Amino acid sequence: MQAISLHDNWVFHDDNPYAEPLFVNENGRILRFTLKPGQSVQEHTAPNSPVYIVVLKGEGLFSGDDNQEERFGPGALLIFDTAEPHAIRTDGEELVFVAFLHGVPEAPWHR
Repeated sequence: MQAISLHDNWVFHDDNPYAEPLFVNENGRILRFTLKPGQSVQEHTAPNSPVYIVVLKGEGLFSGDDNQEERFGPGALLIFDTAEPHAIRTDGEELVFVAFLHGVPEAPWHR
């Protein structure tokens, strides 16, 4: 068994959101995202995996394939289908969430 604290050692970058790989293996990956107020994750897709997001801190504006932003805060579980376009932004406060994905495409931390 492994244990990872989701609420410790948060790292925020001044210029861009930070996606910290907490766990990566051949079956999937778990990333912790930290955003400062005003930062955003531009619309993108995960072409080979659904994306499951759990908000840990703050409130953010999340949009899916309908492009309608909805505000979610701590404890929210968001589910995006495989290849569903999604985007995230925060306006007035820091936002921290964890994303769970299946499989591992070639990524800089995986090489």
